[in-house]
Amino acid sequence: MRRYNLFRLKDVEGLCCAVPESAAVPGFVGGGRWSFGGRLDADSAVPLDFDGRAADTAVRFNGFYLFQTVDRRFL
Repeated sequence: MRRYNLFRLKDVEGLCCAVPESAAVPGFVGGGRWSFGGRLDADSAVPLDFDGRAADTAVRFNGFYLFQTVDRRFL
């Protein structure tokens, strides 16, 4: 699994944006609406709803992966 920086949208519970560490953070993440939620990699806990294959595909086309989680550790 590649390494991701995780961002959480403050006003929508569970909405996350995973951005590969080697990629630029998308502009919509700025402006104070998102908070840094930590790093995801093979050695860390990953949200139950995180789909690695979907993330690889989304990153290839968009540069980031948006997903929603109900995993309390990441809310």
